[in-house]
Amino acid sequence: MVSLARKSLLREWPRYLPAILAICFAGVLLFMQAALVLGIFGSAAMYVTESSSDLWVGYPGTQSVSQGRAISANVETLLRMNPNVSAAEPLQWVDADWRSPHTSGGVSVYVIGINPNHDGQIFDQVLDANLRPLLLEPGAVIVDRANLDTLGVEPGSWAKIDGKSVHVVATTTGLRALGGVNVISSIETACQLVSCSDKNRATYWVAKLIDSKNAAAVRSQLLGKPAFGTYDVWTASEFAQRSQIYFLLDTGAGMAVLFMAVIVMLVGLVVASQALIAVVISSAREYATLNALGAGMAALRRVVLEQAAWIGGIGLLFSAAVSLLLLLFASSRDVSVAAPPVMIVVWAAVVLTIALISGLLAMRGLLRADPALLLR
Repeated sequence: MVSLARKSLLREWPRYLPAILAICFAGVLLFMQAALVLGIFGSAAMYVTESSSDLWVGYPGTQSVSQGRAISANVETLLRMNPNVSAAEPLQWVDADWRSPHTSGGVSVYVIGINPNHDGQIFDQVLDANLRPLLLEPGAVIVDRANLDTLGVEPGSWAKIDGKSVHVVATTTGLRALGGVNVISSIETACQLVSCSDKNRATYWVAKLIDSKNAAAVRSQLLGKPAFGTYDVWTASEFAQRSQIYFLLDTGAGMAVLFMAVIVMLVGLVVASQALIAVVISSAREYATLNALGAGMAALRRVVLEQAAWIGGIGLLFSAAVSLLLLLFASSRDVSVAAPPVMIVVWAAVVLTIALISGLLAMRGLLRADPALLLR
């Protein structure tokens, strides 16, 4: 009875193909949905994840990187006084309006003012040693190549941010933002765009530690010193997670994504179970013969459940192949996608669970496997 499920799948695979395709389709939808969600909402924290800073200092209660507010310039002194801090630098965040001759209206952009020197921490995972020095030019900016059409510019073009001219000196990848367009500049250029009254009063101060493992301990040391102004301190991993959770849960988008995932699972479950039930019913005479020969209903149920497991495994392999192709295509088009190992394991478990539940539901078809059917 153990090999009967495999033999029936091999000999009569066209009958099981609709169930396999149903599992494959549900698997692809779930995988791409999860990859897009993690990629898109992960971009909310890419200011942190694409930088090498160990600590971020910002306004208390800040829920995500994009909601920062200016903090006291005294924070720089606080950081540099700590013996565990090897380097500290500011980040200037400016919400601005972008206009170019090739856009019909304004485009909302985030101007990120960073340290343009070779030892800069912000975006050092994205901006290589050849790009950072370009920001030393007054008015120079760098944008993501995927945003060129949105901004209506090409590398070397000129545009205006809040009425002031900027020069697109280069493009790169990995800067796409959630809900806006990132424009990278030096801190001096960012301050010129908004006429900073105090260039040392930045949106964030970031710090690199001598030993990154001490981030939590140094964070505790820096907190609770009101003489240096109002501020809060987060480790890089904590701030990245904080930003992602805000956009995933607090904005309501996460619940919509979860609802869509449940719908996909239910549709896949219904389609796959109906396909399996149809197969079991069409094989009623064969199951009835086995029952008449002494095979109990428990043994027949195990056959159906094993068939469901094989269908789930085959559908999982097909959906993995299709999902990989779609993932590569999305990446080539600069679409934000992410597929960490944990997500892949959870996804595989969900797909196999759908297949097994479909098998349990398909067992109802065995009610027709009555030996009396053979007398008709």
